[in-house]
Amino acid sequence: MNNEFALGEKLQIDIDFPADELSPAQKRLLKTLSTMLVHVMSTDEEAEFFEGSAELMRMCAAVIKQSNFPKGGTRSRIPYGDQALEYSIDSVTDCMMHQKVVSYDQ
Repeated sequence: MNNEFALGEKLQIDIDFPADELSPAQKRLLKTLSTMLVHVMSTDEEAEFFEGSAELMRMCAAVIKQSNFPKGGTRSRIPYGDQALEYSIDSVTDCMMHQKVVSYDQ
């Protein structure tokens, strides 16, 4: 199967998940995140690449902070969203420092 795409060719990806578990704001964030992901992967402008990358990371942080898990125990005072975000940033920083690049095509 050829994975190359012709210029201007569209790709439709269907994501199957129980949408009833997501709020309308979470659904919008998922759609916006997907759009920004494609923009960052396809831009050929340096400024758009850097600004889009920063925005994509901010959106990923929003996904973590707005996820359902931190809201699950409303009585808990543990800031799970903040802790998960800090853990994620540490993990990304570690990968950058050790030049560990994840490739899913191997």
